[in-house]
Amino acid sequence: MNIRPIRKSDNAELAKLIRAIFDEFDAPKKGTVYEDASTDDLYTLFRAERSLLWVAEGTEGIYGCCGIYPTDGLGEACAELVKLYVRPEGRGQGIGMQLFKRSIVSARSLGYQHLYLESIPEFDKAVGMYEQIGFKHLDKPLGNFVHTSCSIYMLLEL
Repeated sequence: MNIRPIRKSDNAELAKLIRAIFDEFDAPKKGTVYEDASTDDLYTLFRAERSLLWVAEGTEGIYGCCGIYPTDGLGEACAELVKLYVRPEGRGQGIGMQLFKRSIVSARSLGYQHLYLESIPEFDKAVGMYEQIGFKHLDKPLGNFVHTSCSIYMLLEL
């Protein structure tokens, strides 16, 4: 498995992967990244300063992704952990954890002191992983809250 930064040529495959996972878990589409136009052009989104998206690629194509993004309203010291998705064939092999750890190392190297995330109950296994890593639950969202279907908010001190 090769973990590398996103390439422009990844856009279509990543958008398909993300939306397929929402379909798989019967997760809400309205008020989530499912309906965001940026999901179709993640390469451009992650050209923002102090952001990055890691992609796990194997012989069968892209297996997953995870990144950090300086979401509006979080402040200079906090980034959002975003786009942690792993296709079914890649789950249980540590790919998600590798992507997650690579994102944490990157966040620290970019000077962030906290990582924030938003999730939904349908992704409860991922939420359990976040808890194991040390993310703490918050009562309300931080920053400029745009994904209205998200109801889980968590923060990690780096």
